[in-house]
Amino acid sequence: MNNLPLFDDIVVDAPPTEGIKYAGSKRRLLPYILELTQRTGAKTVLDGFAGSTRVSQAFAQSGYQVISNDIAVWSENFGICYLLNPEPREYYLPLIRHLNRVPPKEGWFTQHYGGQPNGGVAVQRDGLKKPWQIHNTRRLDGIREEIDNLSLSPAEKAVALTSLILSLDRVDNTLGHFVSYLRKWSPRSYNELHLEVPNLFVNTKENQVMRGDIFNAVNRAVDLAYFDPPYGSNNEKMPPSRVRYASYYHVWTTICLNDEPALFGKAMRRNDTSDLVSRSVFEEFQRNPDSGRFLAVEAIERLIQSTAARWIILSYSSGGRATAHEVNDILSASGDVVDIIELDYKRNVMAGMKWTNEWLRDAASPNREFLFLIDKG
Repeated sequence: MNNLPLFDDIVVDAPPTEGIKYAGSKRRLLPYILELTQRTGAKTVLDGFAGSTRVSQAFAQSGYQVISNDIAVWSENFGICYLLNPEPREYYLPLIRHLNRVPPKEGWFTQHYGGQPNGGVAVQRDGLKKPWQIHNTRRLDGIREEIDNLSLSPAEKAVALTSLILSLDRVDNTLGHFVSYLRKWSPRSYNELHLEVPNLFVNTKENQVMRGDIFNAVNRAVDLAYFDPPYGSNNEKMPPSRVRYASYYHVWTTICLNDEPALFGKAMRRNDTSDLVSRSVFEEFQRNPDSGRFLAVEAIERLIQSTAARWIILSYSSGGRATAHEVNDILSASGDVVDIIELDYKRNVMAGMKWTNEWLRDAASPNREFLFLIDKG
């Protein structure tokens, strides 16, 4: 067991971060992640499954040099916006003001994702529920076209798209994802779409933003890697055709690409987010016929063992496909588990810190989130 000092209270204040409504958000875990990172003395970090980039943002604002990686193009866009931004927020005010003045128009997004108020019912004549009211998708169509018409630098375009996505997230008719929509219009969906400059900060480190498979990023020379893979559900009856994590935010992908893709299903998902196309090995519901273990569990093992960084912080949820005992075996074989922080995620309080396998008892309870600090030596 490593002799790093045990801490009784979280003393690291997490900097403010920004993001969309996100099922995997680690906003409430940021103080704990930063505390563990601080104890390692790391200077460079890899956020391997960056998602909405809240963890990457917190790392960057805390003085770390960050590599932010994710397979999603919208995550890459957020990363460019927040981690590669060279200008103060005021620099982007003229751009955002211009976009707010763009006239609305009837376009592709309105055709597929805009709905009439219908006296409060989101179900339209085609029998489908919609994620936005039509007055906001018309704004979306006009603004998205204008972004492509402007001669913007990569950072400027990323800021414009991030501003657009954040503003749409504030007026949507969803529970935080785009696999299904609310039957009755949410109160916020009546509000007018209004863009604001994101909460940017000027980066002082040479951060990097990657978009690709995690196994192409784990060999990067960093001091610490933070991993929050999409574990999938631990429900043994979950069918292989279950909607995959990548499809939850398919509309953000389309807004970034503006490619007018072929769509399917009641939620008008992109064809390339279907189960056969967008599957992740970390969500794989099948077992290896040779070992009898879930392929997702073997992927976690490969991830830990392939990582070049000495230090790893691994997030684990008690509702994941990998069981606590399987994770415990993987970690025990991969390095020295220096500390384990357990949180009751439903109540949003730290429930305790486990230095031994005692954590396995609590992992049987729902809504438990664990952070493992691993020293690979």
